[in-house]
Amino acid sequence: MLDKNQLTPSAIKDFLNQENAVLLDVRTPEEFDIVNLSKVGEHIHIPMDTIESRLNELDKNKKYVIYCHHGVRSMHVQYFLLQNDFNQVYNLVGGIDAWSTEVDPELPRY
Repeated sequence: MLDKNQLTPSAIKDFLNQENAVLLDVRTPEEFDIVNLSKVGEHIHIPMDTIESRLNELDKNKKYVIYCHHGVRSMHVQYFLLQNDFNQVYNLVGGIDAWSTEVDPELPRY
């Protein structure tokens, strides 16, 4: 069973329809150029290796849905943000790859 901050693609889709949340893509710029979820809603791209130095770009009062390719890097970023007083952070389980198979099969996969 997933904890309440680990959400499946279909749960994230419903969550985004109900909540004012920002999508946070933590993949590399090269991966972002292949495919991203910027058309889904408010979106910010901060690669995982720069998150610590760019932490000031994030608002602790906002809700963030964090994603990467398969959900592992985003989970690490989620825990980092939780340790830095961000309380409303959610991980897209399975990442953009799972999103493309479960929610939007027209998205390219890599």
